[in-house]
Amino acid sequence: MSDTSARLFALLSLLQTPREWPGSELAGRLGVTPRTIRRDIDRLRDLGYPVEATLGAAGGYRLVAGAAMPPLLLDDDEAVAIAVGLRTAAQSPVEGVDEASVRALAKLEQVLPSRLRHRVGSLAAAMAHMPMGTPAAVDPQHLTAIAGAIVGRERIRFAYRAADGTPSRRLAEPYRLVAAAHRWYLLAHDDDRGDWRLFRTDRITEPRATGARFTHREIPGGDPAAFVKDMLYSMAPTYEVVATLRLPADRVAQRIGGAGEVEPVDADSCRLRGHADTVEWLASRLLQLGCDFTVHEPPELRAHLRDLGTRALGAAAGPDGPGAP
Repeated sequence: MSDTSARLFALLSLLQTPREWPGSELAGRLGVTPRTIRRDIDRLRDLGYPVEATLGAAGGYRLVAGAAMPPLLLDDDEAVAIAVGLRTAAQSPVEGVDEASVRALAKLEQVLPSRLRHRVGSLAAAMAHMPMGTPAAVDPQHLTAIAGAIVGRERIRFAYRAADGTPSRRLAEPYRLVAAAHRWYLLAHDDDRGDWRLFRTDRITEPRATGARFTHREIPGGDPAAFVKDMLYSMAPTYEVVATLRLPADRVAQRIGGAGEVEPVDADSCRLRGHADTVEWLASRLLQLGCDFTVHEPPELRAHLRDLGTRALGAAAGPDGPGAP
């Protein structure tokens, strides 16, 4: 990469921060003259980046929203997916990532065209948040189509594949998109079956709004996230974990977010209670806490941890350790 190209990328990174940059400050940061900054600004404009300049002592440069996405090597679906992902990361922060997610989201939304802002806004308005894991990958066009129907209160038709592979066609009143149990789910009232149903969005294809409006029904209990949680627990076997952690309760609560209930035992330990659909996920969350712990329930988790420990010891022994050929 040439010095000019590298400098343009550095300049663009600064301009994507939502503030106005005096030319002299940009020149100082990049180690060039103000005249070079003016030439680089013209190059960015030629590439399609809408850089606005204001005159006067308090003037400077800033990147503004244009009529179209500037050439960031992202298509519309990718831009929407990134914006939604950053919003999710900001709402369910991993330690050390939440602040970076907010900064990156501010940069992206600053230059999003209005049509993409509308799509991101539709997704945000249609989603309920229940932090229980990382959602599975879903076609962003499907999510957008479903979210648009939710916001517009339109019935949708779609093809659905059940867990056993059985295909079906559905007509439903979409209510919310919910991230739970490592996946995206659509909570909807199935008109053909006359009841509330939960659909995994990665099993939905060909979603299409019919244009037929509907009036929202009252969700049982009034809380879509809680209703989905109850439905998930009733649909699939879950494991309840009870463990004592050698770590203060406030530190554990900060690290696990809403993934369980934490009760202090004393100043240096606490009791954790929670649920999950796999012992593998439970084991990984406990080990990631980086502290000693004792598992009281379930026995399947203790057995899985023993198996993990045996394999870990074997790996740590190296090629010449016990059991080596």
